[in-house]
Amino acid sequence: MTQTPDKSTPIGLGVCGLGMAGAVMVQAAAAHQGYALRAAADPHPGPRAAFARDFNASAYADMKELAADPAVEVVYIATPHQFHAPHAIMAAEHGKHIILEKPMALTLADCDAILAAVERNKVQLIIGHTHAFDPAVRAMRGMIAGGELGRLGMINSFNYTTYLYRPRRPEELDTSKGGGILFNQVPHQIDTVRLLAGGMVKSVRAQANVLDPTRPTEAGCIAFLQFENGVAASLVYGGYDYFDTDEWHFGIGERGAPKPLSHGASRRALAAAQEEAGLRTKTQAYGASRPDMPPSQPHFGLTIVTCAGGEMRPSKDGVLVYGRVGLREIALPKSAGMPGRREVLDDMAAAIRTGRKPVHDGRWGKATVEVALAIQRSSREGREIALEHQVAVDDSAR
Repeated sequence: MTQTPDKSTPIGLGVCGLGMAGAVMVQAAAAHQGYALRAAADPHPGPRAAFARDFNASAYADMKELAADPAVEVVYIATPHQFHAPHAIMAAEHGKHIILEKPMALTLADCDAILAAVERNKVQLIIGHTHAFDPAVRAMRGMIAGGELGRLGMINSFNYTTYLYRPRRPEELDTSKGGGILFNQVPHQIDTVRLLAGGMVKSVRAQANVLDPTRPTEAGCIAFLQFENGVAASLVYGGYDYFDTDEWHFGIGERGAPKPLSHGASRRALAAAQEEAGLRTKTQAYGASRPDMPPSQPHFGLTIVTCAGGEMRPSKDGVLVYGRVGLREIALPKSAGMPGRREVLDDMAAAIRTGRKPVHDGRWGKATVEVALAIQRSSREGREIALEHQVAVDDSAR
């Protein structure tokens, strides 16, 4: 297994997948004093060359070479969903700690295979990034756990975006290969409400839809989650590039940057593109542009938490609390790095150096996948689905 560094030694990070998620994590790691970017892997030569140039680091064409690199201690995996399980297992077998993008895998059996490899090789695993790592979400979880607003009653999470009309690889439009919102977008909402409500989802009732036959995967969903502690959560996601919930979030985009609202712009750009896969690489992969450090907090649509003594939701700079005496804002401190991704890296560093169990470990990731699969099954079978593999939030691990 990889040697555990002391706090004065940056952790060597390798990035597998230099698409949009990988590009953002590269910027987060570059701004994090606890990490050094050592290598990356991607099948496309353009992002590889840009990464090697920017960081004077190794750049490989496939995961095998990255996993074998002795300078890499942690691998961040942001490859297409169908490769999550084999790539995570490969990293574990080479003794690398793993940050694995959501979803953990596409089946519970693959989740179990990853867990077995992680435990066999005694490495750390964190499933993320999801928006449950956002500072505002963590602050709200702290307030709930501390009882500041009394008993938690319900959570409403809804988000309307351009999702379906962003440039896509073919498998991203095929649900059987992990395409659509149920594996790509809704896990952000599942992870967030599970963290806020304590983790233990009891049952799911849902309806998903496919409204554009030219892009035949789910882009709309309504789900009702019942928790064992009596809390209820509703999840709504619409990705048809019509309404945009950022209108209701102070004109701030998902990553925390000001966002000009142009309804239908993604549809128009896609219609004008001659080659969709090339447009994706050209506009989203590492080297296409350098994401700026956002001036505001990240968010994922609108999340409203209802407690006995008040309600709260993320603001652009912190958390808005609606209480009996009116409205107040809890400002969250700004620090270097990419909020949300920074917390993922912090949690991995703590797990490596202190052995502290992360909240978003493999069993947590499997539980989120179970909810996503239950949403899909409930929609197809028209009935409520009971869950069996949920795990509770351990607030001492945060």
